[in-house]
Amino acid sequence: MKLLGCLAVAATIAAWSASGMGQLACNPNVPTGHFEGTAISRQVGQVDVSFNLACANGNYSGTLVSPAGTYIYRGSTIQDDQFGKNHLHFDFESGGDKIGIDALFDGRVLRGTFAVTEDGGPVELRRTADVGPPSAPEGMSLTKEQWRQDLAFLAGELPKRHPDAFHFTDRLTFDKAVRELDHKLDGLNADEIYVGMDRIVNLIGDGHTYIRVPADDANLPIDIERFGDDYCLVAVADGNQKALGARVLKVENLPIDQARSLMLQLTPGDETRELQNLRAIDFLTGGIFLHGMRITPQRDEVRYTIVGDDGHEFTIDVHSVAPNQKLNWIYAYREPPLFRQKPEQSFWYVYLPDSSTVYCSFRGYKDLSKESRGLLDLIKQQHPNKLVIDMRLNGGGDYTEGLKYLVHPIRDLANINRKGHLFVLIGTGTFSAAMSNSAHFRYQTNAILVGQQIGEKPNSWQEPREMNLPNSHWTVRYSTKFYKFVETGENLIRPDQEIIPAWDDYRQGRDPVLDWVLKYESKTAPAAP
Repeated sequence: MKLLGCLAVAATIAAWSASGMGQLACNPNVPTGHFEGTAISRQVGQVDVSFNLACANGNYSGTLVSPAGTYIYRGSTIQDDQFGKNHLHFDFESGGDKIGIDALFDGRVLRGTFAVTEDGGPVELRRTADVGPPSAPEGMSLTKEQWRQDLAFLAGELPKRHPDAFHFTDRLTFDKAVRELDHKLDGLNADEIYVGMDRIVNLIGDGHTYIRVPADDANLPIDIERFGDDYCLVAVADGNQKALGARVLKVENLPIDQARSLMLQLTPGDETRELQNLRAIDFLTGGIFLHGMRITPQRDEVRYTIVGDDGHEFTIDVHSVAPNQKLNWIYAYREPPLFRQKPEQSFWYVYLPDSSTVYCSFRGYKDLSKESRGLLDLIKQQHPNKLVIDMRLNGGGDYTEGLKYLVHPIRDLANINRKGHLFVLIGTGTFSAAMSNSAHFRYQTNAILVGQQIGEKPNSWQEPREMNLPNSHWTVRYSTKFYKFVETGENLIRPDQEIIPAWDDYRQGRDPVLDWVLKYESKTAPAAP
């Protein structure tokens, strides 16, 4: 629906005079602060809306957030009517869709209407708090009072917006954690405050509720994965080649397994340990996490103690890179296995003639209606003996599209939807919609699931929405709907055939999961012609 998209803005606002001749400087007649309220659409009814507007460098900036989407604020006008009241007009745009909002401000409430091509209705937003200008990248420009405003907003809003915020952690424990962080705020830096707030949000327990990592996260250009008890450097950027393939022993002075254990505090408590470990290990290469947890004294340079194949121990000092900096990654394998090829593509497929198999790498849902047609055409052309849908690197999207364009069409392929001919590859990081569609393949087709247990619980809170803290502008995600994808038995999606790759598999570029599938001999009778 148009409204749900158009009332979902998270962008810098440029304000212009009514005549359009120049920027509108900060004006006492234009409200600043944090506003909350509703908009009522003729098409979809009432939706919640929040709005931040601040004066920064003499001009306005702010955010408008609702249950879905992001639209850029393109400008505003202010004009006095014959009664001396200030009429405010705001313009938003995204991908060609435009919305206008006209409102009056009475000192406490913005009241007005919104209009788009196909919809419109009333908007009412009540001012609830002061708001500061957008912060510097690390948030160091905020005062302690502004941090307290953010914490108070988080503590008040999250339990209201999440439909069952205390399904895992009780309210007393949540409130205690908020009080403890508030008590310590005066002595904390921005990274420690981020970690403290993220720890509180993760008390909610589900995998979709957390604070997004800010763009300036002091990312360290190395990649660590765990194989058994070993933490191995599987990839490095230029300048760290000597560490490639080594085992990591320590982060600064802390054994790496203890560092991982500390990071578990920043993972969803009601998800599986597999998902918790996946995220905790990822945090071991983020300066914002290591500094915020006081593992390292600074965010932009971290010392790792590692050991090579020859048993020689040495240290490397890894420096963070700028946000969005392009890196030349070097991997521990010489040639990537099939499922790691074409990383820039979210959906691709190939026919493997030696095994009469169509292999499909399904990493994302972009243009799935179009992309899936090509896959189905290839199956029709080649008449393969096996079809492999690889979802190990799929982090989610819209599960209804997966049902419509993949699960159901494949279910209806009589030659493929047979035991031993349809395989779905899953892993710990198969998340959100990908987890849901993995369950659909299990219960609606004859697929054999191969790989590792999925980290996310199939019956859990999902369908995330977002809100922004008023001063730091950090984005808080929270779940809004409970889904149940498993009707009976344990609340897990385990593979029918578990295969856990070893470190030597990684280094040699082998994929034991796909290898098992290609060697699998079906015991089912041939399909009828």
